[in-house]
Amino acid sequence: LDIGSSAVKMIEVRGDPASPEIVSLGIAPLPDGALRNNAVEDVSAVADAIRKLVIDHRVSARQVVTAVPGPAVIIKKARVHMRPEDDLDALLMIEAANFIPENLDNVSLDYQVLRAEDTEVEVLLVAVRKDILSGFTMAITDAGLEPAIVDVDYFALENMFELNYDAAPDDVIGLINIGSRYSSINIVKGGVSSTTGDVQAGGGEITDALVRRAGLSYEDAERAQAGESIAGQSDERIQEIVAGGTDDLADAINQSLRFLWRTASDEPLRAIYITGGGARIPGLLPKLAAKLDVPVEIANPFARVHLGRGVDAVALEAMAPSLAVAVGLGTRRPGDA
Repeated sequence: LDIGSSAVKMIEVRGDPASPEIVSLGIAPLPDGALRNNAVEDVSAVADAIRKLVIDHRVSARQVVTAVPGPAVIIKKARVHMRPEDDLDALLMIEAANFIPENLDNVSLDYQVLRAEDTEVEVLLVAVRKDILSGFTMAITDAGLEPAIVDVDYFALENMFELNYDAAPDDVIGLINIGSRYSSINIVKGGVSSTTGDVQAGGGEITDALVRRAGLSYEDAERAQAGESIAGQSDERIQEIVAGGTDDLADAINQSLRFLWRTASDEPLRAIYITGGGARIPGLLPKLAAKLDVPVEIANPFARVHLGRGVDAVALEAMAPSLAVAVGLGTRRPGDA
């Protein structure tokens, strides 16, 4: 379950996480304000959306893998020098206290070992406030399901890419998931996340502008943003508003991506893959490609994923970019590292 600011995206999977089969999928909208500041504000509304997905798509699975938004998480790579008698958990608690601006009693902390050589261990530390985490898990529990794993959307995006694409060891790839209110960025080198970040902008600003300046309903504004003509409305005026919003979004992504890119590597980006509900905003890809001088394409989260007999291929094609994070979450299993 990818619980976003405007919708809950769901896929039900079975089989090997390296070659999962999609059993069912769907998207349920959320009311405005259900998520605010990267936290679940209205637990009952999110639970209702999840419950509707489970019922409408006859979901039989009860264990859930979900993710918290990257901006809600503190992420740090750390190198720890260890003696044989040292305890890694205890050393990491000391390290975490140096960079987490919270009492450690108020956060959930996890880590993954990236590299271990002789007496040095490199780890990826991740911390999130317990109140933020509980909002997501409570919504799942209230929907009658069991939260088994809580990941981070940055890393789910990376898992989606690794599942569906091959990259050379030295390739530097940019992964961008464009949501409604914010966009996440992950710079990946050699299949490993080098740096992550976010842009406090997404497709929702363009939708809001269409509602405010063209007088469209929210539903018509979303259709217009996707390039549809709206009866009784000036296509020229709509295109002008969309183009202006697209320029602003491309500029914001360009600035953040360039900063993160310089932080991650001196090597050139080989390609950028775009996902999320905003991936198909008219004109966005060529504008990004021109600003960054890098090939930009929409990622296919289902390129190497098996589809069950009950999956509607037409509906899947329409929803595919929005389900990228959910597909990445579908590579996780309870008890894995």
